[in-house]
Amino acid sequence: MALEITPVTPVVGAQVSGVDLARLTDAEFAAIRDAWHRSAFVLVRDQKLSDDDLLAFSRRFGELDPPPNQERGRISPPGYPDIYVVSNVLDDKGEPIGALGAGEAAWHTDMSYLDEPPDASMLYALELPASGGDTWFCGMQAAYAALPEELKAKIRGRRIKHDGTYNSGGYLRQGVDPTDDPHKAPGAWHPAVCVHPVTGVPALYLGRRRNSYIEGYTPAESEALLDALWAHAIQARFTHAHRWRIGDLVLWDNRSTMHRRDPFDATARRVMHRTQIKGSARPVAYAA
Repeated sequence: MALEITPVTPVVGAQVSGVDLARLTDAEFAAIRDAWHRSAFVLVRDQKLSDDDLLAFSRRFGELDPPPNQERGRISPPGYPDIYVVSNVLDDKGEPIGALGAGEAAWHTDMSYLDEPPDASMLYALELPASGGDTWFCGMQAAYAALPEELKAKIRGRRIKHDGTYNSGGYLRQGVDPTDDPHKAPGAWHPAVCVHPVTGVPALYLGRRRNSYIEGYTPAESEALLDALWAHAIQARFTHAHRWRIGDLVLWDNRSTMHRRDPFDATARRVMHRTQIKGSARPVAYAA
């Protein structure tokens, strides 16, 4: 069966079929990489990947980052330090085998609190609950394109503080002091609107909400503007909910999407293996 690429929605996502990610030709990989750049996330179903296969595919996109520092530090499968386990499952000693648990994960961009955030992340589904745990994606390029001119003017040339105190599940990162003051919180300042380094398309770059702050405004003005930007960005017309199946691999462009996870039954097993493509450069401001 030949490789086929079809849109998931008109504004975000592409599904790739007719490929085995463990045995990709150079031409097939180039097509997947181009779809990732153009569509912000790529879904490939019905894969049977070992951890070595997952790493080999991931490394075709660039150097890998180690797992992020979560509420229990960095948790990887034995012998695979570049793979991060996302799970609510407990081992025979009652200790979590992964991070983020079974709660709801808020909208975010992965590790945007770094000066050079990762270019991409990917998740591979190994065990799933019968329902819940859908992963939502938000197309931030489409969100910026449809942003009212009044809001574009208010963020033109501005930067936003991206907080590194808490992860997307709301947990305090291991070794970090708690704070709700954006000026004291660890993190980075990034342009509110960034340009994609390959396609040149601008995207709204919000990162995550907690401890966020827009420079040049009073706290009250910043909060009001952030309220307006977030309300606009997460409208249904810019988002898609991915319902997982075992064997799904999803790769998202961290520079042009946000994502979140729905809650699910905490007693049901959910196990995902995740890799992360190291950032190739700092986010660059879009010059309108």
